[in-house]
Amino acid sequence: MKSKTSISSKIILTIFMLVIILPVLTLLVWTFTERWAWPDLWPQVFSMRAVDEILRRKEELIKLFASSILISLVVAVLSIVIGTMTARALVLYDFPGKDGAYFLSILPFMVPGTVFAMGVQVTFIKLGLNNNVLGVIIAHLVCSLPYAVRLLMDGTMAVGNGLEEQARVLGATPWKAFYKVTLPMLAPVMLSSFSMAYIVSFSQYFLTLLIGGGQVKTFTIVMVPLLQGGNRNIASVYSTVFLGVTLIIFGVFEWAAGRLGKNYGSEYYT
Repeated sequence: MKSKTSISSKIILTIFMLVIILPVLTLLVWTFTERWAWPDLWPQVFSMRAVDEILRRKEELIKLFASSILISLVVAVLSIVIGTMTARALVLYDFPGKDGAYFLSILPFMVPGTVFAMGVQVTFIKLGLNNNVLGVIIAHLVCSLPYAVRLLMDGTMAVGNGLEEQARVLGATPWKAFYKVTLPMLAPVMLSSFSMAYIVSFSQYFLTLLIGGGQVKTFTIVMVPLLQGGNRNIASVYSTVFLGVTLIIFGVFEWAAGRLGKNYGSEYYT
């Protein structure tokens, strides 16, 4: 019985890997393809034209990535800070309107993105937040916060506040008890929340276009029109760079989380 289960698991895992790997391989092939007509299974003409064209725009590309990464990092940090406080309030405390606060925290899940963008644009115009970076960050934050809050609520439920209360009984201040005891245990969940908020912000197109008004340039603002325009080799180069930078950023997150966990662990046990 166990062997059958193991074989089924391997088959399912292989299928999932192929579903992920095959599109990426196709994307890489299109990066160096000039002509690939149906029904041929292999490109007829290879070319470095798309890569050369992107390299000629490297200064523009660097600015786009700097803008996109900065906006996404700010959104992710704010999501973690606000999400942690919200999750702790909803899980560890009872207060009037708690159910309403929880509903509001997940409300962006239920509202279609286009409806939210059209509605919030009118408000942002009145507040002077349209066509600027601050407005884009706030709009991205509204979309990414529900993911962070939901993940951090699960993590807070698992960790609880028993050890933190014991630390306070032993003389630790509320901040020191949270920083020394709870934060290290929440670090993996916070990393997951940070990553989710970052990728939600980094991949936003319509919301950035509408709130930014074309004045706030991000990578998706440039990449998506290329994907829709039929210029597949140029779009594939942009998509490959997009994928590569995202993987590098997540690698840095993992490395930082590992170092942070080791530092917290050494401090905790000493």
